[in-house]
Amino acid sequence: MELYLIRHAQSTNQTLEDRDDIVFDPRLTDLGECQAVLLAEYFTADKERVRFAESGIDRLVCSPMWRALQTTHPLAEALNLTPEVWVEVHEQVLTTDVHPGAARDEILSAFPGYRLPDQITDHGWWQQGSEEASAVMERAIRVAADLWQQVPNDESLAIVSHVRFIDSLLKALLNQLPSKERWFHHGNTGVSRVALSERGIEIRYINRIAHLPPHLTS
Repeated sequence: MELYLIRHAQSTNQTLEDRDDIVFDPRLTDLGECQAVLLAEYFTADKERVRFAESGIDRLVCSPMWRALQTTHPLAEALNLTPEVWVEVHEQVLTTDVHPGAARDEILSAFPGYRLPDQITDHGWWQQGSEEASAVMERAIRVAADLWQQVPNDESLAIVSHVRFIDSLLKALLNQLPSKERWFHHGNTGVSRVALSERGIEIRYINRIAHLPPHLTS
């Protein structure tokens, strides 16, 4: 299995000067929307150019958080794929307020055709408050185990997720959890590629952002 881990594009939370103004489920900025388009273009570039996925992507997965749903949209259109929403790959929830997340009809209205799990209901998908880092690690371990169970196959899977969860998932795949001594950083729309096989895991690259010109990095 070829696995692509992609951080969402820039969200409005990232541009705030006062961190007290952070919201639970921000949208993309104008710059973030440009980043998402450039990401999609790079994945579908002509063979003469260096591409992320020489053999293409077979499945496209994303978090239920709005910035990930938005980032996925141009990529799905470019690759002619139907995105699958996995609740387990959402970002760590840091707000102390209980927020349900986007409801099922709200997501499908904005992103028709996305495949939603039963966990996303008319009342949203998150019924808790803040989330401990240990809970994020537990989710990452579960997702990593699910991915390993799908080996061997020749499928290429892309997951559009978030910086903290991608860090935890990479560590889970490498059996490095719990860990605070190292950090797998990802810029907006940064891509990491790993290969999972019966022989183990091979790191192809981490946090590649070659698709973004310097003035559009964040």
